[in-house]
Amino acid sequence: MPRALPSRRMPHHHRMLRRQPPRKGRAQAVRTSDLVLALLGVVLLGGFALLAAYALTGGMLVPRS
Repeated sequence: MPRALPSRRMPHHHRMLRRQPPRKGRAQAVRTSDLVLALLGVVLLGGFALLAAYALTGGMLVPRS
């Protein structure tokens, strides 16, 4: 006599998607978070450079009365 089917569904494990192996001649995609961090770094460095330039001039750009 055949076995009775279980009344509950058996759990299925989530299958992982297969990733393509990295190709040597192809560049990897740039993530948006990397672009945002790079832009933030450039802005901060530019701000520090402007602040340092102003500090080194000693405020000579402001006319003295």
